[in-house]
Amino acid sequence: MTTYFPEVKKPIRYEGPDSRNPLAFKWYKADRKVGGKTMAQHLKFAVAYWHTFKGTGADPFGGPVYDRPWDVGATPLEVAHNTLDAAFEFITKLGAPYYCFHDRDIAPEGDTINETNRNLDDIVKRAKRKQRETGVKLLWGTACLFAHPRYTHGAASNPDPHVFAMAASQVKRALEATVELGGTGYVFWGGREGYISLLNTNMKQEREQIAALFHLAVDHAKKIGFKGMFFVEPKAKEPSNHQYDFDAAHTLNFLREFGLMDRFMLNIEANHATLATHSFEHELVTAAGAGKLGSLDINRGEEGVGWDTDNFAMDARSCTLAMSIILAQRGLRYGGLNFDAKVRRGSFDTIDLFYAHVAGMDAFARGLLVAQKLKDDGVLDQIVRDRYAGWRRGMGRKILQGKTTLTQLETWAARQGEPAKVSGRQEMIEGILNDYLYATKID
Repeated sequence: MTTYFPEVKKPIRYEGPDSRNPLAFKWYKADRKVGGKTMAQHLKFAVAYWHTFKGTGADPFGGPVYDRPWDVGATPLEVAHNTLDAAFEFITKLGAPYYCFHDRDIAPEGDTINETNRNLDDIVKRAKRKQRETGVKLLWGTACLFAHPRYTHGAASNPDPHVFAMAASQVKRALEATVELGGTGYVFWGGREGYISLLNTNMKQEREQIAALFHLAVDHAKKIGFKGMFFVEPKAKEPSNHQYDFDAAHTLNFLREFGLMDRFMLNIEANHATLATHSFEHELVTAAGAGKLGSLDINRGEEGVGWDTDNFAMDARSCTLAMSIILAQRGLRYGGLNFDAKVRRGSFDTIDLFYAHVAGMDAFARGLLVAQKLKDDGVLDQIVRDRYAGWRRGMGRKILQGKTTLTQLETWAARQGEPAKVSGRQEMIEGILNDYLYATKID
């Protein structure tokens, strides 16, 4: 069998914080216990098939620049076979436990639906064998409902029911592939489920169409025994002026409106959060507050750039805050941490894929350790509890219990007099966080 990554001869190992080897983990140690669970259990890392193995380095101003040795073959299906071999070689050498895919990443589209389905069946059979041989698992699957020209005006939201039916076929087969490969999640990412202009758009109907596809998927999941969770991945814009899953709050409202809350959670992406002018932690907290934080795409945007750049996550503060939110909800049952990230256009050597993933895994491992330390010490939790103490007693408690009226509140407020001003201590709190990030010893 061809070796696609000869520069990495052995699996990546843990060497500890003092190591300066870019092909070694400084913080990620799969079997290390943190808060009663191993790092591998906390950090369910998944390699993104699309960016890592099918990415080309193209951007809005230039075409492909990567020369990938697996992207060569006599037929598209042969290329898919080579890519699958390369993917499992990479994932096992990296030591990541999971991967994720779009249907069109792993298997090429044919001239007919039947040919396309045969291609997918072929690859699923091979992937299942690879999973059995290596122990690598599928985290989640999804269908690519945005790249083909037929989806120019959307997939589920398309004005043509024929296009909707084509999308439905892809969802059916991608969901079946996910079940066959043991995935615990299935993601809907509405890459073109939005509008460019309201002048030619029936927004109400398009949203109803999307909900119809979601319900059809739930019905089919019952038939084929899918016991995992459906995820929706919010995205603000690009390529549409407005995506119907603009952010976490929009998406939660959509799920409530159409009776889908029981079977869906959210897959939150850092770069999508910033496209919506939110922080990553804002979107995570919004989803978690509704009990719907299911999975994460761990990347980041390039500051000052207005499109989805999908840089690898390297920021210690962001990783720590993300892990703090995950710890607070006791983990991710159905999802994990998916590297929906791509190496930069100029990082075109295959070894750059290892450098990027190792650094990203270490960033989140360090973030987990700091987040656990913050949780154990309880310093930030106590600050928040103290700030809202008035809501746990007296009139504050009655308000939350619905046991008061506006008249009673007016009388009580008049009796209390003018409220005292209380500092939020923001700068002090940010300083405390910095102490944990950069000064406190993390063994």
